[in-house]
Amino acid sequence: MLLDILAILAGFVLLIWSADRFVDGASAAAQNLGISPLLIGLVIVGFGTSAPEMLVAAFASAEGSPGLAIGNALGSNITNIALVLGITALLVPLHIHSGILKREMPILSAIMLIVLVLLLDHELGFVDGLILVIGLIGVMSWLGKQAVKKTADPLKKEFEQELTDTMSMKKASILLSMGLLVLLGSSKLLVWGATNIAVELGVSDLIIGLTIVAIGTSLPELAATIMSAYKKEHDIALGNIIGSNIFNMLGVLALPALIAPGKLPEGVLTRDLPWTIGLTLLLFLLAYGFNSAGYLSRLKGGLLLGCFIGYETILYFSASAG
Repeated sequence: MLLDILAILAGFVLLIWSADRFVDGASAAAQNLGISPLLIGLVIVGFGTSAPEMLVAAFASAEGSPGLAIGNALGSNITNIALVLGITALLVPLHIHSGILKREMPILSAIMLIVLVLLLDHELGFVDGLILVIGLIGVMSWLGKQAVKKTADPLKKEFEQELTDTMSMKKASILLSMGLLVLLGSSKLLVWGATNIAVELGVSDLIIGLTIVAIGTSLPELAATIMSAYKKEHDIALGNIIGSNIFNMLGVLALPALIAPGKLPEGVLTRDLPWTIGLTLLLFLLAYGFNSAGYLSRLKGGLLLGCFIGYETILYFSASAG
């Protein structure tokens, strides 16, 4: 058990470090190629911050633990909204001005409802995976079109300020390659430790994915969101979460469907997916400014954090009952 715990801790540390290097290298390489800061922020950084979840899901599915992958996808979305945004809004209330984000939030809500329809047959099948991948391509194409438009969106200005540092293509390539290699190794290490822990404790890999793995793989989003909020880049702070959650639902959830299609683990449709959808809709209601800028106050942050504590309590009793 001690070795498994050390493997998980080492996996998280290396995962967070390598994800940061991967995103830095990819962003710098894109800058050197003349790609717009908004496109880098919306697509490249969004994809990069979800890379840990995607690799963990791929390894878990390939090694016969699709429940861990499904739990990671749903649990990361719950953690991003309820824990990450909850803590961030408690520390720094967020003012949302970006029109792009106001369009992204309904898209994320629609994606959640599509996922619900796909999973109503209690299966995550290969065709479901293909539909999710097609959806991901569609959303990335839409984000690309938003980025190339000549717009004065506040999100564009924040990304331009954020991506001011220059880096040689050689250094960017080294960071990108090194980050990807360590991401691969740390993801495999984390999955190995997590699946062993699940066996040792006698709980399902779904529960481990929803809790330990989901919280751990969401740590980069927590750090990035709080940092952006303190730098008064509020639209980036919320954008990190919305973008990550879109990639989780379309990219991460597609991997167990394509690699190890089959029946859903017990509890996904009755507990975890409703919570994921509910929190997504709650964020939409709390943060959406219909006639003006949206606003996530400390009170709203406390409400989100309370939801996270409530959900984790339900999982604890579910695991105890199992």
